[in-house]
Amino acid sequence: MIELNKIYQAKQKIADFVLKTPLVHSSFLSEFLDTDVFLKCENLQKTGAYKIRGAYNAIANLSKEQKQAGVIAASAGNHAQGVAISAKKFGIEAVIVMPEATPLLKVSATKNLGAKVILKGDNFDEAYAYALNYAKEHHLNFIHPFENESIIAGQGTLMLEMLDEISDLDMILAPVGGGGLISGVASAAKQINPNIKVIGVSAKGAPAMYESFKSKKIINSKAVRTIADGIAVRDVNKINFDIILECVNDFIQVDDEEIANAVLYLLEKHKITVEGAGASAVAALLHKKIDLKNHKKIGVILSGGNIDVQMLNIIIEKGLFKAFRKMLINVTLVDKPGALSILSDAIKEAQANIVKIDYDRFSTKLEYGDAMISITLETKGKEHQELVRKILYDKGFNFNEIL
Repeated sequence: MIELNKIYQAKQKIADFVLKTPLVHSSFLSEFLDTDVFLKCENLQKTGAYKIRGAYNAIANLSKEQKQAGVIAASAGNHAQGVAISAKKFGIEAVIVMPEATPLLKVSATKNLGAKVILKGDNFDEAYAYALNYAKEHHLNFIHPFENESIIAGQGTLMLEMLDEISDLDMILAPVGGGGLISGVASAAKQINPNIKVIGVSAKGAPAMYESFKSKKIINSKAVRTIADGIAVRDVNKINFDIILECVNDFIQVDDEEIANAVLYLLEKHKITVEGAGASAVAALLHKKIDLKNHKKIGVILSGGNIDVQMLNIIIEKGLFKAFRKMLINVTLVDKPGALSILSDAIKEAQANIVKIDYDRFSTKLEYGDAMISITLETKGKEHQELVRKILYDKGFNFNEIL
């Protein structure tokens, strides 16, 4: 594990630049789980994620000559912004290689911080390979997002802050991609209090570290696919894997559906916006994947909030349909004046709100003289939707549900 004094040294180095983010009590999760749950809101960090901690510490530890040469990093976005803002603070050149599918929000934010951005590869690992070659060709110092002791020590400062506020935390949940965050957090936790249980949470679409932990040997993935782009890492690195085997008590997986539920839950219940990776640990709690018996104070790391607006919109819309607060139906009407008015009167009787209507009279699936109405309704839950169906059925409408 990383020595505790190195983590304390990192805490001193980053203190004047990195924010000390809030550790807030979640009344909703605490009541749901019958235990005290505290959320470490790294989504409120300067760059919207914890990565700035390690990036700043790593650059601060470079020699004068290394700083003059400039730095390069590979990242899906959060490490990119951490390196970019830290390099800007020290007045040095920064080049960031990002996967081609990186959300525009993260690409733009990185450019706005003064870094040169190169889009290359389908995932982090391909971007990483390109960045290594670029570093050699241009004599830049490579700042690894997680396979670096200074990076890991910087991430560990997050744990020191949590224990400064609540010294008797007995469980920590952290999202895991490459493992830099949990390696730093677990190193600090186990040296301060060996009884703290440290749980890693990864996405099922990026299973490398989970499978490696369970089998006690490195197993890389062939591909990754998850909405949690911040933890979408294909390959396992030995430095973090060894620390995880030594310090992490257990590992949990959550799927994209569970992650999306957690993003929506945090947004609606806590008014907190997080990205997929940031919500993964909450997803594990919401879906009761962890044995909380004998654990009274649980710390959960919300690692970042840099979610793409389009992805957030998709999560919200799907969530509304799954929660029976929206429904989409197709209704076949006789295409004549007043037909739509009769339908809208039926919907009004059911006290549902129309939010969108599409009118199609040209489909080859329709009889001549008919029209298909696709209508999106705002509803008040499962029982309300059943009432809508009953009223439409009783009034003789021919309809089918899409969502």
